Amino acid sequence: MIDGATPNTRVIKHSIVIAGHRTSISLEDAFWHALKEIANDEDLSLASLVAQIDAARGSANLSSALRVFVLNRALKRR
Repeated sequence: MIDGATPNTRVIKHSIVIAGHRTSISLEDAFWHALKEIANDEDLSLASLVAQIDAARGSANLSSALRVFVLNRALKRR
């Protein structure tokens, strides 16, 4: 196993309301927990953070945009 890797990479479907409509997002637990931490750090609700990412994602898939957002945030903190 790579140092820092987690064996829990199962994808879970989460329901969230963004921009006034309910949507489902399929994400690995690690990304979901990271999004919650980022929202907390930014003093935002999880729905508000996801809505911001959704508004800026262009034609990208929402789940992919969320993963890339978390990755970019982690890389900036290095």
